[in-house]
Amino acid sequence: MAMPPPDTHRDPKVFAMPQDVNAVDELDPPDGGLPDGGLPDGGLPDGGLPPEPAGPDRARRRGSKGEQTRQAIAEAALRLFREHGYEATTMRAIAKEAGVATGNAYYYFGSKEELIHAYYARNHAEHAAACRAVLDTETRLDRRISGVLRALIDVQAPYHSFAAKLYKHAAEPASPLSPFSKASSPTRAAAISLYAEVIEGARIRVPAGLRSRLPELLWLYSMGIVLYWVHDASPGCEKTYRLIDVTAPLAERLVRLARLPVLRSMTRRLLAVLDEVLG
Repeated sequence: MAMPPPDTHRDPKVFAMPQDVNAVDELDPPDGGLPDGGLPDGGLPDGGLPPEPAGPDRARRRGSKGEQTRQAIAEAALRLFREHGYEATTMRAIAKEAGVATGNAYYYFGSKEELIHAYYARNHAEHAAACRAVLDTETRLDRRISGVLRALIDVQAPYHSFAAKLYKHAAEPASPLSPFSKASSPTRAAAISLYAEVIEGARIRVPAGLRSRLPELLWLYSMGIVLYWVHDASPGCEKTYRLIDVTAPLAERLVRLARLPVLRSMTRRLLAVLDEVLG
């Protein structure tokens, strides 16, 4: 989290990394530990250099076998998070569920937080694909906004109960799971880029002073929608969809009104307040 000032110049990590055409298929690390004799605490029996840090880049270099193992671990973690909650799930339990040794799990993911960020990245990748049709065909800003937000909720719908549990951790200001955290910046930047595309493809004149900040504002708007969805107990989360349908036209109206001279100074003040609060 289907949850500033953002780092908008970094590419997001994806949940299942695309196959590197230059990679060579290799075997997974030996059962029970890290490759090359590495130990889970980062040391080596012979006193040599520690293994590479965990993460998708290393898995990608290992080739498709490593990618499959990484995806299996991530999917196993998500199943356990949904069934038992984030706190109650251990890396050992995740490894067992994925059918790998605990050391192997730590090889691909250094912590449970990294697994949650993989979940965030996968959700974003699925969201970007799900809203492709509306972005390719619709030119009205309100319909582009509502289509993208509806797709966001559609993608996250299977994880509704899990999202409610995760929110307790993600809502902590200092938590690395927060959508505003430094650790979340790759996925956050990718989401803001998606909202930049929402604006670029719309037939609407956006004031110059607002245009560069509007993608970030739309992302914050989407976070409000997600927060409402997390607590939405209506059948099929119909209240969330209704909220999207009602507020998207209002968002477009506000953008149009921002062109009026009488509202330009107010817009500048609003952006200054956001910079102060989010900075």
